[in-house]
This record gives sequence, structure tokens and C-alpha cells, in this order.
Amino acid sequence: MVDLTALLADLAAESEQLDALVAPLPPEAWARPTPAPGWTIAHQIAHLAWTDHVAHLAATDAAAFFASVTSAPDPSRLVDDGADAFLAAPAALLARWRAGRAALAGALAAAPAGEKLPWYGTRMSPASMATARIMETWAHGEDVADTLGVRRAPTARLRHVAHLGFRTLGHGFAAHGRAMPTAPVRVELVAPHGDTWAFGPEDAADRVTGPALDFCLLVTQRRHRADLALVATGPVADEWLDVAQAFAGPPGGKREAAGSGVAR
Repeated sequence: MVDLTALLADLAAESEQLDALVAPLPPEAWARPTPAPGWTIAHQIAHLAWTDHVAHLAATDAAAFFASVTSAPDPSRLVDDGADAFLAAPAALLARWRAGRAALAGALAAAPAGEKLPWYGTRMSPASMATARIMETWAHGEDVADTLGVRRAPTARLRHVAHLGFRTLGHGFAAHGRAMPTAPVRVELVAPHGDTWAFGPEDAADRVTGPALDFCLLVTQRRHRADLALVATGPVADEWLDVAQAFAGPPGGKREAAGSGVAR
């Protein structure tokens, strides 16, 4: 059984690591552009604050969550408009993000066992919601770290991102309008401390191997597969590396290979 308390502790640790990157920045640094076109460091934090807010609605007031979706002027711009709406002066934005993530953690901890929370195109358990928040916090933290020229040491918390990346294999194909694969895929990753994280049947002919960090960068679309040390064996595994995405919704704009620009 998934330990929600441990997941929430890892979410707090992931958030605090990013908080430590942005909290000391002078106000003008929050306006620095990140690898996501049109998004500054402030947009990255505003996006996390907005997503924590709507996740809190999903956990505490499903009707309000659905209203926030149906009242959106342009559903295709929901994410960008949410980030824009939560922009504020750095000190106020930082306080908003801190308060929102604390409120969300409390709401997820208090959610009844077995409850499924509404989300975009799906429903999620509190544990799955916490895992998704770890994934997003880490991924947007990578954007901020890249902007600041900071190399963050990968931690064991990446296992949550890797597991979510594996579980969303089918979604990646569906989001790109491709047929759901029927062949299973085995994923074997070298974890940050040298052990192996494995997902999927051992006897699967299709396989993905390589560093866990690289796999997480791929499924969050923070790097192009050509810039990563991932090896795909078999046609399903190979195609998956072109469509993988660990987040809900339509396909994101994938990063280009090094030297040819970036996209969100």
C-alpha cells in the first residue's frame, strides 16, 4: 500500500529544494526567461501555485474545481492563463506558493481513504495527486535550475517521477493520437545511488534502459531523447520515447535536440 505520509514528505522536500533556489533571488531575477517560451522564473512558480490551488479545490470542493474548468475563457490556454493569474511581486508570489502547497498537503492528508479526486480528463487518488505534484515540482524546478545555471543532484525522490512516467505509457500514445500498444515494456533504470529501479515484466521483449535522471527528463519533456543516454529495444519502446509524457492533457511542445532551440 502506498504511504501517503511519505509521499507528502517527499513533496515537501522537493518544494523546499526549489524554494531554496528562488527565495534568495533579487526581484529582477524573477523576470529572467526560462527554457519554456514566454515563461519567466516568476511564471514557473506562479504555475506551481496555481496548480496547487486547483488541486486543493479538487480535494476539497469538486464543484468549484469543475466550475474553474467550465468557466475558462479558452480551455487551450488554461495552464498559461492560470500562471498569468497567479503572477505577483516575488515576495507575495513566494508567500502564495508556500501557503498553497501547505494547504494542499493538509487537504490530501485529510482525504478519505479510497477517494478519487477529479482532475483534467481523469480522477486521481490522493497518493496519485501527491505523486503528480512531485513530478511537476521537480520538472519546473529543472527549468528554474537551467535558467540559473545550477546543476541539482538527483535524489531518490526521482523514483516517484520515474514510476509515474512508466504508468503513463498508454497516455503518451493516446495523447498523440496513436494506437495503444499491446506489447508490454520493461524499464530498468540506474538510480542516483547506483541501485536499479525496474518497472514492467522481466520477460518483456520491448525495453528501455539508462539513467533514471535521463528517463525523468524525457517523460517530463525537459530534454530531447537525442540528448539522453536512454536505450530503447523493440518498436514499442522506441516509439514510446517519442511520445512519452508523465503529465495529463494534450501533448506538450517537446524540447528540441541540443543546439536547435527549446520548446515547452
